[in-house]
Amino acid sequence: MRWPPLASRCDGGPGLTPRACIDRVRASAGIVQLALQQVEDELRGEIDAQERAEILRELHYEDHRQDGVFGSLAQLFTAAAQAAARIEPDRDGQMSCALQEAAALITENAGPQTYYATRALDPQGGSA
Repeated sequence: MRWPPLASRCDGGPGLTPRACIDRVRASAGIVQLALQQVEDELRGEIDAQERAEILRELHYEDHRQDGVFGSLAQLFTAAAQAAARIEPDRDGQMSCALQEAAALITENAGPQTYYATRALDPQGGSA
């Protein structure tokens, strides 16, 4: 389930202050951290290479890069970059370019490296 964009809920909307929005984001980030800790615990557990590869495939899907955890994270940075571009005082790209670069590093580096790892762990496995 996706929440409406924060801007539509925080820009003077009924009952939500900017502080309430920050609190929501902080809570969401905490949930993400707990979920990632759970995945890390599973990866550290006593599982075979095929199961480990299957867990890693959930982070990145080669055929559909927008899917999986990496795709969602890249989308988040892209949205932040677009928002930053609208408020940059000098329109020089100092904020937005750095965020776009973060999104690109995830999709162009972390994603493919994870794909290669899954293929090494489970060469006959899914198409990641």
